[in-house]
Amino acid sequence: MKSSRRGFIRGLAGISAVGAGGCFTFGKGGKIRLAAVGVGGKGFSDWLPMLESGKAELVALCDADKDQLFQAQARLQKLKKPYNIMKIPFFQDYRQLIDAIADGKIKVDAMTVSTPDHSHAAIAISAMKLGIHVYVQKPLVRTLGELDYFNKVARDYGVITQLGNQGSALSSMRRCTEIVQSGVLGDVTEVHVWTNRPVWPQGLKAAATTKGPAMAIPSTLDWSAWLSVAQDRPYRGKISSELKGYDPWNLCANVYHPFSWRAFYDFGCGAFGDMACHTMNMAFRGLELGVVSSAECVLIEEKNDIAYPTKSTVKLVYAARDSKVRPGVKLPECTLYWYDGNQQPSADIMPEVVNTFKKVPQTGCYIIGTKGCVIMQDDYGGKCAMALKGEKTVLDVFKHEATAAIERRIPFRLDAKDSLAVKSGAAAVSADGHYVEFLDAINGDGPVYAETNSRCYADIDYSIPLMEGILVGCMAQRIPGKLKWDAKAQRFDVAAANELIKPYIRKGFEF
Repeated sequence: MKSSRRGFIRGLAGISAVGAGGCFTFGKGGKIRLAAVGVGGKGFSDWLPMLESGKAELVALCDADKDQLFQAQARLQKLKKPYNIMKIPFFQDYRQLIDAIADGKIKVDAMTVSTPDHSHAAIAISAMKLGIHVYVQKPLVRTLGELDYFNKVARDYGVITQLGNQGSALSSMRRCTEIVQSGVLGDVTEVHVWTNRPVWPQGLKAAATTKGPAMAIPSTLDWSAWLSVAQDRPYRGKISSELKGYDPWNLCANVYHPFSWRAFYDFGCGAFGDMACHTMNMAFRGLELGVVSSAECVLIEEKNDIAYPTKSTVKLVYAARDSKVRPGVKLPECTLYWYDGNQQPSADIMPEVVNTFKKVPQTGCYIIGTKGCVIMQDDYGGKCAMALKGEKTVLDVFKHEATAAIERRIPFRLDAKDSLAVKSGAAAVSADGHYVEFLDAINGDGPVYAETNSRCYADIDYSIPLMEGILVGCMAQRIPGKLKWDAKAQRFDVAAANELIKPYIRKGFEF
């Protein structure tokens, strides 16, 4: 498709926002014209804050399952929101939406992409080629090949992007990032990150759900549009009774849609892809991690050829690098251990944490330096504490005396700050801050972050290298042994891994 607009300066003004003479050319009342691909589930909590900010208007909706539209409207009514989305143009196949935009039938400035992982790249890249700014849910894309393509297209077309790791807007996460960047912890060569996910079927039982005859496709579902680029296969509905009970949150009544898809290699990135964009966020920023040089899965349970394992530990090694925050300082090689399957690191490595909380948090991130340590006690960075060497307990980063002299450099989002003190979990981080920041960036409002050279704190200068390490780690869950990764050449030293760099793309879904 041909783009009718070209880039301006990424992060300083929106492409579609800037017309002749630099005038804004948005929709009614100067609002950003927003299209939402993925209406229910996470999509609902992505587009609703943008709509409620008053800075955007919904001009198009897209979801392969029309029932998600009905559920979203019912949810709006239950929440007593004054919106009728049934009047908004609706598409079941995102290609039809892209065509309508390209043909000028619908004017769109920005798009949320809140679909299964395997279709993120196809939708977002197609939109970016039309000069549309994109807010893309984590894990941004599913494969390393798509990540490289996403990066090139975003830069070529000058669009603003925001990765959907909402904790990036939280004051505690931003302050803890400054603290780690300051060098107060000394040299850091070891990080541990862990999660209670998966809370959906993975491993051998997930693989078993794909067996058996095809089932009737629901009348509301466009199965081909849902599959998108993925290889064609029969629709699978209800999980058989003998497999029930494997889903602790009771989210997965069906095999693939609407939730269980993330277990499967063809559709998702497992627990690593689901949560590392959140749980690695502060450590990645604070330690200025960049190029991942190797990955190895050192523990794995229920490895198979269809779905991600039930449990794994992955060892990522990040190369030594020059600090951008502290010019002249060389940061050492750093090993990051990832644990999923509701594992936690040994309590022995974090005595200060256990002394304080009497246990290792269920999810979190622990950074070990020669002069001190930091613990992030949740998924999103809303609760961070630290201790200097010799201290027997950790203290909140806002209260520890060692942080008083550390410069405040990263602006806080005032619209996200207050939610942290009283809430926890996903509700706290659907705070408006991360979403409104995306809209502000399109409007040319707000500070330009040094880390991203953009007004979005999770734009491509940050999200591409973060995702590269995560996707290299996902590859280690599939291919045994130590994998060496050449970021410049975009190649592994193992042929089997290189065969999985590029995604399968079904005919008619090229992008």
